[in-house]
Parts: sequence; C-alpha cells; structure tokens
Amino acid sequence: MRIVLFEPEIPPNTGNIARLCAATKTPLHLIEPLGFSVDDKHLKRAGLDYWPHVDVTVHPDFDDFLRRVQPARLVMATTKADTPHHRFEFHPDDALVMGPETRGLTAEFMAGHPQVRIPIWGEVRSLNLSTATGILLFEALRRTGLIVE
Repeated sequence: MRIVLFEPEIPPNTGNIARLCAATKTPLHLIEPLGFSVDDKHLKRAGLDYWPHVDVTVHPDFDDFLRRVQPARLVMATTKADTPHHRFEFHPDDALVMGPETRGLTAEFMAGHPQVRIPIWGEVRSLNLSTATGILLFEALRRTGLIVE
C-alpha cells in the first residue's frame, strides 16, 4: 500500500498525511508541482517530529512516479466515483491517488483506473484531504489484512 498526493496544495494537509504515513509505515509519494516547499514551516509543524520516520519521495511529475515505482494498480479517490470505499476491493499493493485540494483529479487523468469515493450525506462537497486519506488508508489496510495490532 502507498499514498500518492498528486499536486498537493496545502502544507498542513500534506504534513498530516505524512504523520499518517509514519504511523502506518506507508510510503508517501508527492507529485510536483507542489503548492509549497517541502521545507515549509506549516508542513513541518503538521508533521511535527515524525518526518524522519516518513518514507517520502518527491517526483517531478506523474510519469516519473510511474516509471520509478511501477505500481501494480492505481486507485483514484474522487467524489464522483460510483463505488464507495467500504464496498471497494482493495489490494495490498494498491497506490491510493489523491488529487489537489481545490480541483481534485480530472476525468481524463482517472480514465482506465478504478475509482473510489467516501460517501457523504451531509451538505458538503468533499472531506478535507488529510481526513479522506486517513479514511481510505485505514479501510484499505483493514480490508487487505495489513493492519498491525
């Protein structure tokens, strides 16, 4: 399992996701351009002292990620997917791809890849990126038996 943040824009979200990845020993991949510097104080503050424990790789573009990592399967997170996360068949080697906070992933980018959504029944468009990433990662770990107790 790995987390891929495609062109993340908000430093505290990425910092929170880095902490999540440190807590679960999940590799984190950041796809440029980033909306901040990896030295950003807000990014560091959100990740606190966990940064040394994060397996993080910054890629100049998505093609570099695909070439270097060669993921078995990309799972695209989107509010527009038909399949809710609790009914999705996750695989242990999935790469969970999260889009930019202000615009999400485009239909063209997601074409040909499985897509998953987190059900929302309240009056909001979407969940915060770090919240959504945590929900998807823990459900994927639970469903694949990868949770360590």
